[in-house]
Amino acid sequence: MSKTKKTEPKITKDINLQDPQYYLSRELSWLEFNRRVLAEALDPQNPLLERLKFLAIFSSNLDEFFMVRVAGIKRQIEAQVNKVTADGRTPQQQLNAIHERLLPMVTEQHQYFEQQIKPELAQNGIHLLNYIDLNQEQRTYLKSYFDEGIFPVLTPLAIDRSHPFPYLSNLSLNLAVVLKNPETKEELFARVKVPSSLPRFISLPKELRVQENGEFSPWVGIPIGQVIAHNLESLFPGMDIQDYYIFRITRDADLAVQEDEADDLLLAIEQELRKRRVGGSVVRLETNSSIPDYLRDLLVDELELEPEDIYAVDGLMGLRDLMSFLSLPLPELKDKPWTAVLPRWMKDSEDIIPSNSETDEKDIFAILRQKDVLVHHPYHSFSATVQQFINQAAYDPNVLAIKMTLYRTSGDSPIIAALIDAAENGKQVAVLVELKARFDEENNIQWAKKLEQTGVHVVYGLVGLKTHTKIVMVVRQEQDKIRRYVHIGTGNYNHKTAKLYTDLGLLSACPDLGADLTDLFNFLTGYSRQQSYRKLLVAPVNMRKRFLGLIRREIEQANQGKTGRIVAKLNSLVDPEIIATLYEASQAGVGIDLIVRGTCSLRPGLEGISDNIKVISIIGRFLEHSRIFYFYNGGQEEVYIGSADWMSRNLNRRVEAVTPIKDPDIAKELEEILGIMLSDNRKAWDLQPDGQYIQRHPAENTPELIAHDIFMENALKS
Repeated sequence: MSKTKKTEPKITKDINLQDPQYYLSRELSWLEFNRRVLAEALDPQNPLLERLKFLAIFSSNLDEFFMVRVAGIKRQIEAQVNKVTADGRTPQQQLNAIHERLLPMVTEQHQYFEQQIKPELAQNGIHLLNYIDLNQEQRTYLKSYFDEGIFPVLTPLAIDRSHPFPYLSNLSLNLAVVLKNPETKEELFARVKVPSSLPRFISLPKELRVQENGEFSPWVGIPIGQVIAHNLESLFPGMDIQDYYIFRITRDADLAVQEDEADDLLLAIEQELRKRRVGGSVVRLETNSSIPDYLRDLLVDELELEPEDIYAVDGLMGLRDLMSFLSLPLPELKDKPWTAVLPRWMKDSEDIIPSNSETDEKDIFAILRQKDVLVHHPYHSFSATVQQFINQAAYDPNVLAIKMTLYRTSGDSPIIAALIDAAENGKQVAVLVELKARFDEENNIQWAKKLEQTGVHVVYGLVGLKTHTKIVMVVRQEQDKIRRYVHIGTGNYNHKTAKLYTDLGLLSACPDLGADLTDLFNFLTGYSRQQSYRKLLVAPVNMRKRFLGLIRREIEQANQGKTGRIVAKLNSLVDPEIIATLYEASQAGVGIDLIVRGTCSLRPGLEGISDNIKVISIIGRFLEHSRIFYFYNGGQEEVYIGSADWMSRNLNRRVEAVTPIKDPDIAKELEEILGIMLSDNRKAWDLQPDGQYIQRHPAENTPELIAHDIFMENALKS
């Protein structure tokens, strides 16, 4: 790989690399990541509906941030925990900083939607109207729609001395209705929940839509909240409707399972999921900025909130629901569709499964007996590679066993179907299902039970550890010996997200990797204190030690006057020990490039600390999810891929696997992937020492280089 220019090492013996001034806030860094998501929504070069999608993702990300991260901080405050973070903040200081940083971002998001996106949508035939914009015929239709399809579902709840303040469900959209009794002149207050079981946006029938150039608009409609608001007299007959205000709440939705006290982990998770449906304490209140003080104060008091928990919104609330517009059949307003291709190693292979030769289905086992291969999703087809690998194993009469881990997958997963078929075909199938995969717990429980019912051996993870590794092992009888085939990846076995997330996977018949995965599965399913592996870096066993050793080896090279070089591509970089060791490497003169999609607590470019470290983030068409680790090693370059980020949770509290890449052609391909990402001059953002990011733009007369576009072009050419 090309080497970055490095500065001369400085004498830094007296510098305390654990000093909080050298670390960025994890929470604020995550908000900066979401700011980059928002920037994609604001980028006029993106098609209109793609910008709408990024607005929805920004909101969805924030919802999860509040449900998990903010909720956790508030629990610390409630428990009077004052332990400071690596950047030196107490929980209350974190919460205050989050509120201060986030308020202008939320304001910018909503202003952009109302002032820019909505008019552009209308120009393209998508009219999201307000009730006051409707003509009489449209109002008549919506009144009928309300009476027949909405009114029966609604439950108005009075709030007074006889009616206590109602429970508000997580992420619920509500109407705070102010009424007056015409006889007593008493002012009353009620709450009406907008049903989440109904569409958020009500579409008008074709004949009631706007006609443009002699044709009906593709979509005309109105938010369901406004339909309810303008028919409140049906809910409160005889009362005078004074006004209404929309508000939305977010609750603590993180699971708190006492695993060491649970006799049955599956049952414990199911019980916690029931609690989540009810929800924990409220952590955020979103309201119209026009809501009167007395009404806002009532909500704040009843929900037990603080001023930093309130976010005023002008316009449409709950923008995550805008994702529904991506289903409109308007390809001209979206990215050009991408169809994943077969990787070159599969197209060039002449190995055909004999029993299925008429379908030209490639024999993946025969290919792997000759060489290791790499898959790069979504550029390479997931269904024709990883999924096909498992399908072939399920039906191959020579396959004796299939073992795999499942962290997140879809309910209609063809991989689940293949595993069931394999068990029914008499093969031994063992699957470790991670029940603690956040917000996928319920889905995982459902198909885990289905797997068990068909004879699959299902293990529900380890106490105190979350199994995050992405591994498959197929055991096959071949003539007079048994051979093991493996897949070690960076992403989930999910055919849907494989079209959206960038991930890598190694398919191999390497005996050492097969032996390592055998040991790892024994650790996951039985009793094992395996402390060493032939090839794999495994958390929480040896991964931290091995990564630190690889970084320190580069330091030793630099201290001897040789070239030291590290490139790492991650989702997050937070672990203080890893960061401090990277600082040591920078001080020694090691050139370090980090590609970190999301949270990064390392401060690059600090004089005498991190002069030789550069950090970029790439946000674009696909969600960057792959992890790659490159070490120059005195010219004997080493490359690794796997499931782990450089976070304390990945290294200490999760089961993770990272594999070295021994095939020189695959190693070169991975180095080229890193080089392409580092050269991106349009979707890449450079992290500054103060924690801010600056987006790259090509210089004048310089071609635009977008990594995702280059990977798609390369895949088509291969």
